[in-house]
Amino acid sequence: MSVPSASARRAAERGRVRSGAQHEGVAGTFKTEAVVLRSIRYGEADRVLHLYSVDRGRIGAMAKGVRRTRSKMGGRLEPLSRVRLVLRQGRGDLSTVSGVDTVNAHFGLREQRGSLERASQACESVLRLLDSGEPNPAAYHLLCNQLALLSSDPERATRAQSLAFRLKLLLASGFAPELASCATCGEAEHLAGFSPSAGGVVCASCEAGSFPLGEEAHGFLVQALGRPLAEAPRASDVALGQADRAIAETLEHHAHVRLRRVA
Repeated sequence: MSVPSASARRAAERGRVRSGAQHEGVAGTFKTEAVVLRSIRYGEADRVLHLYSVDRGRIGAMAKGVRRTRSKMGGRLEPLSRVRLVLRQGRGDLSTVSGVDTVNAHFGLREQRGSLERASQACESVLRLLDSGEPNPAAYHLLCNQLALLSSDPERATRAQSLAFRLKLLLASGFAPELASCATCGEAEHLAGFSPSAGGVVCASCEAGSFPLGEEAHGFLVQALGRPLAEAPRASDVALGQADRAIAETLEHHAHVRLRRVA
C-alpha cells in the first residue's frame, strides 16, 4: 500500500481544505459548480481536491478511485477544469465526489505552455486569497472568465493580462487599492507614489513610506480595473513591474497573503 504524501495528509487530517458548508453530524448530498484549483494524490488510487465553487466558496473533496485506469471521473477532475459536481458531505472536513460532469475542460490551456502557466497563476491566486466557505460569485465568474480567455486565445497569456486578473480579484475580495485620490488625505492632484499601508496612491505630502508609482503604472491600474478582463490594457515592463509591486504589497499588508510576483 502506498503512503499518502505529506501535503495530502495535511489536507485530509488538518482540514486545510474547507468543506464550504456547516456540518451538523448528518451526511448529505449537494450539487454545485466549481473549478478544480489543485489535485493531490492520496493513497493508492484517490485524490484530494481543492475546489472553488460558485455558491459554497472553497470546498475540499475526496475523489475516490479516480487514479484507476477504469475510472470514469478521473479525466474530468483535472486541475483548471470547470465542472458540475454531486458531493456527499460526511462528518469531517472533506466531502466525497459521487458524480461529475464537465462544463469546460479548457483543453487549450494544455496546448500552450504560456497559457497553462498563466491559468495556474490565476488558480493559485484564488487558492491563497479565498480560503473560506463563504461564496463569492464575482470571484468565481472572474476565474472562469480568465480560464476561458486563456484557453481560447494563447495571445492573452501576457503579464499585463495576469496583473489585470489579479487586480480584479482584489476588487472582488474587498482589497482593491485607492487609485482616484490620495489614500491618506484625499488629495486628487500631485499623486507621487503608492503606499501599501495606506491602501493606495498617495500625494507628495503623504508619500512617507511609499514607493514611486509612475503615471503609466497608475494609468494601467486604473484602466485594468475599469475595463472588461478581455480588454486588459498594455504597458511597459517598468510600469508593469510597479503595478505588480502595488498589487502584491497591498495583498501582503491587508490580506496577509503573499503571492508570487507575476513575471
